Amino acid sequence: MDADTAALAIRPIGAGDREAWLPLWRGYQAFYKVDLATDVTDTTWTRLNDPAEPVDGALAWRGAEAIGLVHHIRHRSAWTIGDYCYLQDLFVADGARGLGIGRRLIEHVYAAAQAAGCSRVHWLTHETNTDAMQLYDRIAEKSGFVQYRKII
Repeated sequence: MDADTAALAIRPIGAGDREAWLPLWRGYQAFYKVDLATDVTDTTWTRLNDPAEPVDGALAWRGAEAIGLVHHIRHRSAWTIGDYCYLQDLFVADGARGLGIGRRLIEHVYAAAQAAGCSRVHWLTHETNTDAMQLYDRIAEKSGFVQYRKII
């Protein structure tokens, strides 16, 4: 573990973290070439900070700087008694990639899901996200399923 990784802290998103979270959230959208409306961002932020919502998140901090984010959602399944945990968003700032932060954020979700009694963590990535898939192939299994969707 290098000095950058040793100084890293992962902690749940708190109500006072919006200014640190927002540039990462925007960076994630830029990575996927989307621009979500302000009301979507505001609603996402509200959900992340509402204990009644099944949406949670965490930030990776290097000192006073947030350098990564993860959002995850617990949901029911017809296949298990325990909930599933969908890792919806994972992003590490450009200058902090390659330091193991993505892995640490995913491991944070694994631990949160296990503590919540979830039976599975799952996520999607775009087929062109080959750098991230190198990590994903080491820490999880491909399901073999293909996603279909219709925007309504």
